[in-house]
Amino acid sequence: MFKYSLLIVLSFALVFTSCENVKKEKAKKTEKEAYNMKKYAEFTLTADISHLSDNQKQMLKKLFEAADIMNNIFWLENAGEKNEFLSSIEDPQLRRYADINYGPWDELNNLAPFIESYGPKPAGAMFYPSDMTKEEFESWENPDKTSLYTMVKRDENGKLMTVWYHEAFKPYVEKASVLLLEAAELAEDPGFKKYLTLRAHALITDDYFESDMAWLDMKNNLVDIVIGPIENYTDGLFGYKAAHEGYVLLKDVEWSDKLSKYAAFLPQLQTQLPVEQAYKAETPGLDVDLNAYDVLFYAGDCNMAGKTIAINLPNDERVQLEKGTRKLQLKNAMQAKFDKILVPIADVLIAPDQRQYVTFDAFFSNTMFHEVAHGMGIKNTINGKGPARKALKEKYSAIEEGKADILGLFLVTKLNEMGEFTETNLMDNYVTFMAGIFRSVRFGASSAHGMANMIRFNYFLEKGAFVRNADGTYSTDMEKMKVASAELTEKILKLQGDGDYEAAKAWIEKDGIIKDQLKADLARVNEAGIPVDIYFNQGPEVVGLK
Repeated sequence: MFKYSLLIVLSFALVFTSCENVKKEKAKKTEKEAYNMKKYAEFTLTADISHLSDNQKQMLKKLFEAADIMNNIFWLENAGEKNEFLSSIEDPQLRRYADINYGPWDELNNLAPFIESYGPKPAGAMFYPSDMTKEEFESWENPDKTSLYTMVKRDENGKLMTVWYHEAFKPYVEKASVLLLEAAELAEDPGFKKYLTLRAHALITDDYFESDMAWLDMKNNLVDIVIGPIENYTDGLFGYKAAHEGYVLLKDVEWSDKLSKYAAFLPQLQTQLPVEQAYKAETPGLDVDLNAYDVLFYAGDCNMAGKTIAINLPNDERVQLEKGTRKLQLKNAMQAKFDKILVPIADVLIAPDQRQYVTFDAFFSNTMFHEVAHGMGIKNTINGKGPARKALKEKYSAIEEGKADILGLFLVTKLNEMGEFTETNLMDNYVTFMAGIFRSVRFGASSAHGMANMIRFNYFLEKGAFVRNADGTYSTDMEKMKVASAELTEKILKLQGDGDYEAAKAWIEKDGIIKDQLKADLARVNEAGIPVDIYFNQGPEVVGLK
């Protein structure tokens, strides 16, 4: 009897172990099927630094190190402690994929978890307690709760509390601050020295106004760094919290000279926006700086999954209205995306007789005027609701990206009509713009850029600005797209000026989605093996610094 019972127990144990093994194998298979490294094309991020002085090269080393610290902070804001998370993943390819995404959620696939043990990404990432509701936050009386630079946590009694970034990330920001001060000692350009000194102070005080103003004053420095908590895309709950990132940049003087002439036209173009006067009455700062750069290093928020190829900063509405913005075109990263992604997509989805209009110069100028457009339009509501960014809450980023895209095309068109923008055939800009929608929407409709792309795509579809041909390719009707672009620009600017959250929410829910026909067309792009974005081989050693 004992032997018989023992056999039964052993049999159950074997069955249980077998089931557990099957589950583990199934989990491993699910994880492998949930990610695909072919989604990313590797690109070596480098540039010629031979013309820099020894001092500048030593300074660059400090800047690389300071920027890299932003990686650690952003991990904490997005998913948790980096090393602890990555060391728990055995599969080296899966670990690499998680590193690119700064966590277990696929940023280019609507935030789908690609590691079996993880559920959906919290809308507010790690900026808020995971158990906090919107209602709890809204009813909480705290003057700092909507600050760009506070974490929301619970105290020992379970009550909500704010913690300033410089306290939450104290060891990291203090080290980065010291590195910026050491870099300032090596800086040869007085303006850059001042900026680095002020930025070092800002990291440990969370007061970025003076350093933002100093950054706008710089004109002649060849080396640059953008560093700190900047964009608020990662906060999908309210869009209040800025995430840490860092870029190390090298100015392309020749291309920058080509761009400088357009800044003078921006005040005039602001008055010509296709909207009622009340929605364009603001006068953005006139100190607008258009420049081209090669990126030497990406870190943190800007390095997660889809890579930024242009910058319009600062985001502070006070700085923008008082002084303006700088628009930085990241030329080497832009060229990589054009060659490795945009041209192959055009070969699949753009009508053969229009593929000739997909050009790098048009891609470059469309991207440039997208960034220019961020600084134009309206920043504050016309009805007392405060800044549009706060009135539209988590919907602001998608609406603002939509504005920048469509207003950028409007600016290109206006300058062309004035005879001032002649670098490209205008048809190049429109067809390249259309191809760019297919490129960007592959980031997923859950991202601000993805939702903006779908709003624009569905609007153009409704207005007949393009047609889908029998062979599955798309043809652009430039005249209809001109009209639709102006109308869409007006609609978005009014939405921002009114601070109409409910209208923004309803619009995004209706049109900020990828519909079936487009899904099928994008599937053809995926089947062709075209990457969605790029990831970098980067660092000081890549540019020749030891």
